[in-house]
Amino acid sequence: MDKKNAMRAGAVAAGTTLMMLLMSPPALALTRDDGDDPGPGLNVMETLGLYVAAPIVLFLVIAGLVMVLDKSKKQA
Repeated sequence: MDKKNAMRAGAVAAGTTLMMLLMSPPALALTRDDGDDPGPGLNVMETLGLYVAAPIVLFLVIAGLVMVLDKSKKQA
């Protein structure tokens, strides 16, 4: 009986996801809107720096601050 409920829940989740995908309109990214003024594109190094290196550095800074400022007593 438990397997039947799991299958039903999976079918409902898959059906809901499929319906949402089918009913959502496309982004229409190729058509320009009035007042659109996109800036220059990013090169590969700028993209990697912005979306890969910056989050890693930010994570390391926050983790370092948490470890340095941790006021709990260490158990030895």
